Amino acid sequence: MLKQLKYLRKRDWIYLLISCVFIFGDVWCELTIPDYMNKITQLIAGGSGVMNDILKNGALMLVFAVGSVVCIVASKYFSAIIATSLGKNLRSAVYDKVVGFSDAEIKKFSTASLITRSTNDVVQVQNIVAAGLTILVKAPMMAIMAIVKIVKADIAWTIATAAAVGFIMIVISIIVVVALPRFKKIQTLTDDLNRVTREGLTGVRVVRAFNAENYQETKFEKTNKEITGNHLFISKTMSLMDPAMTLIMSGLPLAIYIIGAALICKAGALEKIELLGNMVTFSQYSIQVVMSFVMLIMIFMMLPRAQVSAKRINEILDTETSIVDGKGENPIKVGEIQFVNVGFKYPDAEEYVLHDISFKAEKGQTIAFIGSTGSGKSTLINLVPRIYDATEGQVIVDGVNVKDYKIEDLNDKIGYISQKAILFSGTVNSNITMGLKEGQKPTDEDVANALDISQAHFVSKLPDRVESRIDQGGKNVSGGQKQRLSIARALARNPEILIFDDSFSALDYKTDKMLREALDEKASDITRLIVAQRIGTIKNADKIIVLDKGHIVGEGTHDELMKNCSVYQEIALSQLSKEELKNA
Repeated sequence: MLKQLKYLRKRDWIYLLISCVFIFGDVWCELTIPDYMNKITQLIAGGSGVMNDILKNGALMLVFAVGSVVCIVASKYFSAIIATSLGKNLRSAVYDKVVGFSDAEIKKFSTASLITRSTNDVVQVQNIVAAGLTILVKAPMMAIMAIVKIVKADIAWTIATAAAVGFIMIVISIIVVVALPRFKKIQTLTDDLNRVTREGLTGVRVVRAFNAENYQETKFEKTNKEITGNHLFISKTMSLMDPAMTLIMSGLPLAIYIIGAALICKAGALEKIELLGNMVTFSQYSIQVVMSFVMLIMIFMMLPRAQVSAKRINEILDTETSIVDGKGENPIKVGEIQFVNVGFKYPDAEEYVLHDISFKAEKGQTIAFIGSTGSGKSTLINLVPRIYDATEGQVIVDGVNVKDYKIEDLNDKIGYISQKAILFSGTVNSNITMGLKEGQKPTDEDVANALDISQAHFVSKLPDRVESRIDQGGKNVSGGQKQRLSIARALARNPEILIFDDSFSALDYKTDKMLREALDEKASDITRLIVAQRIGTIKNADKIIVLDKGHIVGEGTHDELMKNCSVYQEIALSQLSKEELKNA
């Protein structure tokens, strides 16, 4: 928990100091009121009280009561500002860290867990700060000052108060021991609930298509029941607090008055009046002492869940990103790529996915990769933009190892089109120009040119053209349209290198051919790495690299591979006949 406090700003620490001043004012006002009650009681009991003296003391009690209210409101106000500021800063820190994660770190936590940690877990920490900041300062202050005031009172009253505090601590300890394991479990169950909900809503079309609503509902209900059961168990356990508190809050004053009555009966005439006033005052102070311990214990009950959340947040903030900036090399733009004896295995995996990969792509060349599913095609091209880093060997761009680049500089050289086309909520234009800095913003002509090359002519038929809305995930456009807009987004960056990770799969053959022809005509100086399953997509590449189980088993042009690479021949003949291959 203490680690989170470093995310408080200088202004927040000033507010904390101000809040402590108001809390001290509140405690002082609350503990002063019983003194005036004592005076009024003695004036009335002694029969010598002048009405003016009673009204004067009553008015002072009212002033201190109003002062206490003002101090409480002010301290709560500043505590809320501090807690909200901490929540904001923590969310920003977690999000910034997650954005910098490589795929390895994201898979370690899971998307659902990262969402929970940056929302629900931050809220738990924020709540404990908002509630605890005031109580952790006020309760000890109140208890110490109240004990100082009653320390000279009769020992019997003190023992009664100590017994009440001891009883409450026993009850709370039992509750904490029973409920604590459930607090820890709830956050993990919240991850599961988010995961199941996200899966169901994301795949709602598939669920409906397969009449799997009952299956998904059952899966959700199982997770929902488990988290509900834990919440109910904790709520039932916590409900024991109410009767325990009622017993103490009602029983303690009764015990004090019974003890006081016995003391008054034994006392002399003059002492009776003083004892009566002390009894009224002590009953107020004793309740304040008990309430101070109750407030502290309540915070300690809230603390376990907040500690679990804080630990989960720290796990993200303390995770070292495996992909880090290099020395900052930024050579002249060329667009040359070279793999030198590259081997790769995923984190925590034993077997290598890629073995001894070596090839070179000159500026403006088109290098294609083909192979069976799981042969390592996508993994290979993902080493260029450093989605992963090579385990062995070197990946070199423009004569510099990619690990020596600043990640931002490397990404500026590359236009990347992922295997799954991703669009964001906004407009066509905002999706195409996303991530570009002010000085890199393309003109309307550049956007139009990118759309033209990518064959995204459908945009001109939309109601608002490039300002037409795109739903989250591109749900209001087809798969082929998403792929073309993703390609247009990559082209708008004016990159040296274009990486197509099976980015033509949703295009019909005619559009596929037209897009490749447009790239050859208008983007001939851009180096292209293409992963594809269709022979027609890669047939005219300058070089085709055939992968099988992570090894290069063939390298050359289409005609060369048809003569000397059996794996390529099998793939080609599985898609087209010999006559079609000759005429393609």
